[in-house]
Amino acid sequence: MIRDARVLRAGFVPREVEHRDAEVNHLSSVLEPITNGEPADTAIVTGPSGAGKTCISKFVTERLREEVLDVEATYVNCWRNYTRFRTLYQILDDLGATIDIHRQSTPHDELVDRLQQHDGPRTVVILDEVDQLEDPSVIYDLHSLPQFAIICIANKEEELFGRVDDRLVSRLRSSEHVRMDKYHDEQLYDILSARAKWGLDEDIITDDQLYRVADAAAGDARLAIGILRTAAGKADRENHERITDDILLDAAEDARAQIKQKSLDSLTPHQRVVYDIVREHGPVGPSEIHERYTEDVDDPRTKRTIRTYLSKMEQYNLLEAEGTSRDREYSLVDSAAASPMQ
Repeated sequence: MIRDARVLRAGFVPREVEHRDAEVNHLSSVLEPITNGEPADTAIVTGPSGAGKTCISKFVTERLREEVLDVEATYVNCWRNYTRFRTLYQILDDLGATIDIHRQSTPHDELVDRLQQHDGPRTVVILDEVDQLEDPSVIYDLHSLPQFAIICIANKEEELFGRVDDRLVSRLRSSEHVRMDKYHDEQLYDILSARAKWGLDEDIITDDQLYRVADAAAGDARLAIGILRTAAGKADRENHERITDDILLDAAEDARAQIKQKSLDSLTPHQRVVYDIVREHGPVGPSEIHERYTEDVDDPRTKRTIRTYLSKMEQYNLLEAEGTSRDREYSLVDSAAASPMQ
């Protein structure tokens, strides 16, 4: 039943992308100078969860590496590597330059010096979830090094700009911005159809079923592909000849649960405290959340940072907000209210 499992994986980067030609061309043009040995502008890629930001960024950099011999790329998930040290270390590790670096005792400036001394191929650095960095000065560190081209991926520009100092805001605002919108149902159907064509045997899933998956995913390609992958895996394990409607229904629920759990597992320690406060006391407003949060942690972040945490969890469908900015209250998302499979 499953012809190529790679095609169904969330991080798979296809040979061709669907419905993002303009964004691909825009990002390619931003990075083009690096192929000629010249400094490239920083690119800021924004859009909602599941809009294809990471996929497009990896697709463009892989295509560059195919066309130009002396260009490399490195990818950093800043939600996982949320400190300045961990981000710099991850980049150096990918470059093979972490010899004699000790995680416990090496100062940050030494990591920056190592990057400055890097004399290998010019490198595209993808900073995914860049608005999750606790110390965004790492963007400034990289911005000043001409041998690196930077792609900053975030959900919203304003949340990124709100967390960096004035010296960097002006540079980022003058950078190239690649903005992505949610996919339409027809576009999601095309994406799913391509994945099914290359990943599954023929006649495993119908066009009507793919349309229903697209509709249930509500513009989120990550969720749509997750439903398809989960359904195919279940049908394959249970030796079905095709994906049935019942399997698809269960897969939609399972895929949402898996994505939610992955998002929960990605929360930083401070974000998890905020999430648990909402879980235990919600609906609850930002002021009360911050008050309870400061009582629970030793090194509390600012109210502004907590608002950023709340917004991020809202974007990833962990929390929902009701009310205006003055009387806004947060609560956990009701999973039962998600778009059902029809």
